[in-house]
Amino acid sequence: MRINRIALNGFRNYDFETADFSPGTNVIYGENAQGKTNLLESVYMLAMGRSFRTRFDRELIGFGCDSAEILADVVSHEREQTVRILLRSGVRKQITVNSVKKTASELGETLNVVLFCPDDLNLIKEGAAARRRLMDNAISQIRPRYAEYLSQFNKFYESKTRILKDWREKPSLLDTLDEFSDGMCRTSAQLIRYRASFAARLADEAAPIHSEFSGADEKLGIEYSTVSAVKDPTASAKEIFYDLCDHMEAHRRAELDSGQCLSGAHKDDLIISINGKNARSFASQGQTRTAALSIKLAEREIYLDETGEYPILLLDDVLSELDTKRQEFVLNRIGGGQTLITCCEDEGISRRTGGKVLHVGNGRIG
Repeated sequence: MRINRIALNGFRNYDFETADFSPGTNVIYGENAQGKTNLLESVYMLAMGRSFRTRFDRELIGFGCDSAEILADVVSHEREQTVRILLRSGVRKQITVNSVKKTASELGETLNVVLFCPDDLNLIKEGAAARRRLMDNAISQIRPRYAEYLSQFNKFYESKTRILKDWREKPSLLDTLDEFSDGMCRTSAQLIRYRASFAARLADEAAPIHSEFSGADEKLGIEYSTVSAVKDPTASAKEIFYDLCDHMEAHRRAELDSGQCLSGAHKDDLIISINGKNARSFASQGQTRTAALSIKLAEREIYLDETGEYPILLLDDVLSELDTKRQEFVLNRIGGGQTLITCCEDEGISRRTGGKVLHVGNGRIG
């Protein structure tokens, strides 16, 4: 899958700009704060229906503009398709594929992306939320139902959290607590099954990539972790649901006292190890970066297995954060699909990859 052309109208700092991409590697260079990441953000929007930088669509609309539009000609599953996203202040965004209305979760049926930005290099050392976000973004693109379950779970979680914080001032709120607890258990059961399956696949794909990079000196392990009461995260949703209900009931008093949700899919994590040791606690910076690179490249392979096509790989100013060895490792593994790389200077990347070069300056693409 690939994007042949994109047009941006009122998006971020782009008044009206178009860009034609190569089906292989595209090197997008320019000084800081000129619009390079904005361009990658627009491509990410075409697959996810949302930004990776803000929760609020209004922030994507350029200064002084009433609306923003992303229009792209893409090739996916050997079909030429047109994806359009229209953003207007105070109005729900409009998404169409070939003029047919779509939801954000349905965009993954047309286009998939893997984003790798500097923050991802800290994936191993950051808190569990970063690794849940990795799972959520990946699974949502290949399993549209997952995005629906995640949205439902977040609504139950937010409502229950408000009850747990405010029930002392308004005890009547407790009348609806069980309803939201039940909803959290039901949606958590579905999320846990999806995440456990994805984690197993990620482990299988990442281990050989990591072994190749480290010269077979290190063994990367990835294990899925969820609520302790869940006996088997790959069991049926019904079995997981009952396990979660037991756990939630056992922690009911603690939840009321602490004002926090103590049971559910928001407690999940990926436990990453190197040679059997917890990487978050014991790995060096170099080891954690190698592990993060391996995991992101493994994510790309999962999409290939699922769809028969490589996703579009977005490397946002990440190569400048890597030493020469790690740069070469990444560049040697990005063949076979479309890649968009941003950097402050070309730095020989186009020569090393044979990629097309685009310059971005002051919201103009040339």
